[in-house]
Amino acid sequence: MHATTILMVRKDGRLVVGGDGQVSLGQTIVKGNARKVRTLAKGAVIGGFAGATADAFTLFERLEAKLEQYPGQLVRACVELTKDWRTDRYLRRLEAMMLVADKDVGLLLSGAGDVLEPEAGVMAIGSGGNYALAAARALMDTDLDAETVVRRSLQIAADICVYTNGNLVIESLESAV
Repeated sequence: MHATTILMVRKDGRLVVGGDGQVSLGQTIVKGNARKVRTLAKGAVIGGFAGATADAFTLFERLEAKLEQYPGQLVRACVELTKDWRTDRYLRRLEAMMLVADKDVGLLLSGAGDVLEPEAGVMAIGSGGNYALAAARALMDTDLDAETVVRRSLQIAADICVYTNGNLVIESLESAV
């Protein structure tokens, strides 16, 4: 997936998910302030997406329904969503990836059936994801707080990736871990 950068960092009792605001169509920037990071489940879950916008909104709606069906069980809701995503003929065609997290766990979801937890408290998706991931991993051993790590890492990704800009949306939760 390309055309965005979403980064999740869990550090010192805080979970932060951030994303850029650029929407690209081919080589053209069509919007610079999109909101690709949102809260779900009445603020208990944060989600960010990379990929086709309409597809991501469909997945957010489905995840919200799963979270209502399995309240307080993010992992179960995500596994159920991912099962549907892989097996449903309509959902299988959706082109997006998601990072979702609550106070206890963070996960990467994909249409390939992936439900992955981050390694060392950091995970990223999108075209600038690897740049942000590398920057965040390097900054994790510093005394910077989680939000500063996310902001600096996303800015580094924006400086490198043409599909990422510096218009950031940041959401955070107090972490249980």
